[in-house]
Amino acid sequence: MNLTGFLFLILDLIQWILYAYLAFGTVYIFIFSMAGHWHKKNTMRQMLDYQRIVVLIPGYKEDQVIIEAAKEALLQDYPREKFEVVIIADSFQPATMEQLQTLPVRVIPVSFDKSTKAKALNKAMEIIPDDQFDIALVLDADNIMAKDFLNEINGSMTGTTFGIQGHRIAKNTNTPFAVLDAVSEEINNHIFRKGHRVLRLSASLIGSGMAFPYIPFKALMTHIKAIGGFDKEIELTLLRERKTIGYLEDALIFDEKVQASDVFVKQRRRWLSAQLHYARYFTDSLWQLLAEGNTDYFDKAVQMLLPPRILLMGLIPIMTLLSFWVNPFQYTTLWLLLLFLLVSALLLAVPRKFYNTSTLHAVLYLPKGFLLMLVSLFTTRGANKKFIHTQHTSTQNPVDH
Repeated sequence: MNLTGFLFLILDLIQWILYAYLAFGTVYIFIFSMAGHWHKKNTMRQMLDYQRIVVLIPGYKEDQVIIEAAKEALLQDYPREKFEVVIIADSFQPATMEQLQTLPVRVIPVSFDKSTKAKALNKAMEIIPDDQFDIALVLDADNIMAKDFLNEINGSMTGTTFGIQGHRIAKNTNTPFAVLDAVSEEINNHIFRKGHRVLRLSASLIGSGMAFPYIPFKALMTHIKAIGGFDKEIELTLLRERKTIGYLEDALIFDEKVQASDVFVKQRRRWLSAQLHYARYFTDSLWQLLAEGNTDYFDKAVQMLLPPRILLMGLIPIMTLLSFWVNPFQYTTLWLLLLFLLVSALLLAVPRKFYNTSTLHAVLYLPKGFLLMLVSLFTTRGANKKFIHTQHTSTQNPVDH
């Protein structure tokens, strides 16, 4: 074999390794995207008693949004004596602390050499007595709960699930990147929460809008040391112990979406770093699957190996077009099939409300998003060893919450 033939052989091998990896990610999301349409909504269990809920809101330098978030958290259609809002204030300005003191919330100041959400939550729960609450609800500093959120959580916290993830949706869609982020979140809700629960697998946690029984959660958190992606460490720990995470589609929580490309890069860099870090659980999850049949834990570890969705959306169309130039037709049909499955999976997962001109305009920014994701991919080294803060700035309230 001459040098040219050898080079073509190597390029062909690279192409099919890439195809196998992209096909793995595409088929995975297609299966769960289909499953999400078989989902029956959870019906809220009628409670004779209202459980005591602590709403934990950790915030690092979140002076722009925390006052509004604290005020909104108090507006729940839930007996006021049965819940308390706790602001875990890390590096807030003195003026912000003074304003918080005027509200009927508990403020716990914290300070760390290296701040993380896990440290903030652990410090707060060290102070809060074990017998004060039945449920711990974790929010981000920019989150706004729908007024019936605590009722939904209270009516669904049963012995069959250890934790519950609420339905987090966009608070803002005021820029193309915010629209893309909002659509991406809903795709995740459909695939990694609705679809998974249909197939009797646990829903993914997002890091906020998630609730747990208080005392077991406090015990669990003492073992969580994650700097980035603490929700992933919680998931993997719970699923290894064969505990189930539920999902409440009707329990809405509004979350600020990224509005600019620099924030997009920072956020995706943090997510990618966490994903790569927790991919190391795959070997253990495979053993747990073979030895004990723990499919939930194995599935979660597999998710850590999936290609980021925006890379699928960029690489598969590019490779399909290239295939018309360099491959025999039968090989090109394989790339076309993969493109069809990807588009079908995404269209099935996007809610109808996003089929509008704003989304169409935002789609034009996908190539930029793809390039920024590549930048994030090549700058993830060491990102999981330091706290990467995404500053929230939106105080806008959703119209119909």
